[in-house]
Amino acid sequence: MGPVVFLASSASDYVNGYTIAVDGGWLAR
Repeated sequence: MGPVVFLASSASDYVNGYTIAVDGGWLAR
């Protein structure tokens, strides 16, 4: 599952406390 698919999925609402940046890869904090 790529970061773009993750952001587009409803699961992104579950992790609204995390910062997800897509820049040459993926960084979740």
